[in-house]
Amino acid sequence: MVEAVVLWNEPNNLSHWNFHLDAGWERFGEMIRLGSTAIRTANPHLPVVLGGASACDCDFLRLMKAQGTLDHVDVVGVHGFPLDWNHWQINDWPSRIDEAAEVSGKPVWVLEVGVSSFGAEEVQAFGLERTLKLLHGKAERVHWYSLFDLPAAWPAETRHKEAEGSSYYRHYYLGLYRDDGTPKLAADVFPRDGSAGFCQWFHFEDHRLDDAVRRMKELGVRHVRTGLSWADSYRPNAEAWFDRMMAALETFDVSLTLCFTPAHLGLEEHHTSPPKDNRQFAEFAAWAIERYAPASAVSTAQRCEEEVVLL
Repeated sequence: MVEAVVLWNEPNNLSHWNFHLDAGWERFGEMIRLGSTAIRTANPHLPVVLGGASACDCDFLRLMKAQGTLDHVDVVGVHGFPLDWNHWQINDWPSRIDEAAEVSGKPVWVLEVGVSSFGAEEVQAFGLERTLKLLHGKAERVHWYSLFDLPAAWPAETRHKEAEGSSYYRHYYLGLYRDDGTPKLAADVFPRDGSAGFCQWFHFEDHRLDDAVRRMKELGVRHVRTGLSWADSYRPNAEAWFDRMMAALETFDVSLTLCFTPAHLGLEEHHTSPPKDNRQFAEFAAWAIERYAPASAVSTAQRCEEEVVLL
């Protein structure tokens, strides 16, 4: 079931939000406020999470707080890849989480953390073990990115592609399983006790869906972060694909991310563009929650949890 809804993904990253069209993130802040209001109208019990700040950027969280945007969310999400992209070291994770919590005044979820095997599988295995040890007790949710490597034929979601050199190609080696399904060294050290979840994005009509579900169940995973693309919602058969994906993930606690602007609704024709009218994103958010996380479903789950506690 859907346990939380995440609004957008890495808004402080040009590959996910074109802030040249939104100096100061004022349009972004309005989008979050309107989206949150629509979600809470559809389901007041569902936690709303601010989409993960790239590199655990606390200056961005300070801006969101100054704007009043954080008043409209229950949790802040952060991302971190210190062994591949960020300008800080892996051992800084605890202090980064502490700063994010202090700045925001909110619980902090690690929506994405990962290590590529670009240089060596041993680096990824070390990074996984060390990261989870450092984050233990610091964040209620830790979503490892990712289960599968990105297929070589697919583009990575980044602006400058191959011009980024090794930074671009690292996107393709973040899975615990290779594109052909064979496990890497890190798959053997991933905890089987449900303490860590996965962030696994599924492309439209992704052929990996059923295999992903099977493998995550084998790994004892309880928490999964994935997304519904607002842009994809305008494709033919979009609802059928969304329904299939959400049904396949029904046994997990899902943090459902809503992001990516339809080209025809953006200030420019690109999925990273701010919408022309943020009310249209709010309408999509309301539709998604009414369809996949109605208030009755969450209240029923809460009653079951309360009954278990009483027993």
